[in-house]
Amino acid sequence: MRNAALLIVSLSLATPVGAQTPAPATPPVATDVTAVDIVTFINALPRDAVSDRPIRVVDVTGDYRVGVYGVFRPEDVVGGPNLHQVSTTEIYYMLEGSATLVTGGTMVNATRPSANSTSLRGTAIEGGVSRRIVPGDVIVIPGHTPHWWSELEGDISYLIFRADPDNRLPIR
Repeated sequence: MRNAALLIVSLSLATPVGAQTPAPATPPVATDVTAVDIVTFINALPRDAVSDRPIRVVDVTGDYRVGVYGVFRPEDVVGGPNLHQVSTTEIYYMLEGSATLVTGGTMVNATRPSANSTSLRGTAIEGGVSRRIVPGDVIVIPGHTPHWWSELEGDISYLIFRADPDNRLPIR
């Protein structure tokens, strides 16, 4: 019994060490995206269309990329649901405006907008979770999850942080 307890303790102490990733030979450099950068970028986006453009995309130790995107969405361009068929997780951070975001469930009338697209578009989401988003709210949307701004209460602007383990995002 005592030997079994010692074996369990030894294994539990060894497991965290084995699970850690070794530090790179040259530590990576941090990337700044300042509040001034964000405001300047968002204010320069077109006001007559949905804009989802990269502010910065960085390679994180060669294992994956992380992108910071700025989005402006005018009230009169709601758009339809979409589903990204990749493992890229999106994290939304609402800057201005209020809207209803639906996530999860099943997309209705899903189609691929172009032959090389990794996303599907639809006309609605059935069975998803609907919530009102206001400035300061954060929403984590895993890859392969349908999502849709179903109602806008005015123009909105938000940031999208995209964690890209497949290195598809172009470095910027």
